[in-house]
Amino acid sequence: MRSISTLNLVSGALAVLLAASAGLAVAAQDKYTVKVPNGLAFSDFRGYEDWQTVAVSQIESLNLLRAILANPVMIDAYRAGIPDNGKPFPNGSKIAKLEWTQKKITEAPWSASAPDTMAGPLKVVELIEKDSKRFPDTRGWGYAEFAYDTASDTFKPAVSDAKCGAQCHEIAGPAKDYIFNAYSKR
Repeated sequence: MRSISTLNLVSGALAVLLAASAGLAVAAQDKYTVKVPNGLAFSDFRGYEDWQTVAVSQIESLNLLRAILANPVMIDAYRAGIPDNGKPFPNGSKIAKLEWTQKKITEAPWSASAPDTMAGPLKVVELIEKDSKRFPDTRGWGYAEFAYDTASDTFKPAVSDAKCGAQCHEIAGPAKDYIFNAYSKR
């Protein structure tokens, strides 16, 4: 009798653990449900992880590494000479900027006295979309920024609307269609 009770107790505990772990899996955030209020949604950029790299940069003052990716519409525009040819990017052009904190590599084959730098934890995903009808007040571009929380593995909007990056991108000017990064030579 005792072994049956123990077996039932163990089975019950195992069932509770399995149910709890299934609940955690279900509770994990689907980033594609996150949206900036009155702005862009992560779901509008589904598949950005596989887009081509436009450029990479380092922001030393903020200890960040950044990769700028573009969707096929924008890559085709870059290859056609936009914006250097004076034409604007077409509607449907999209950019994803991924920012990571910098991490020093000190393991072999790198030297501990002169370590190499690589991407560490993800910090922010910034998204930009060209849609002249949807974003007429910001020269056709809509912007979003999502902060990533490593501890909870979740994203949350870091801005309040689709105009968040417009002022900053004014600096790039109309000759570049308000986009900072040129398509890097391959």
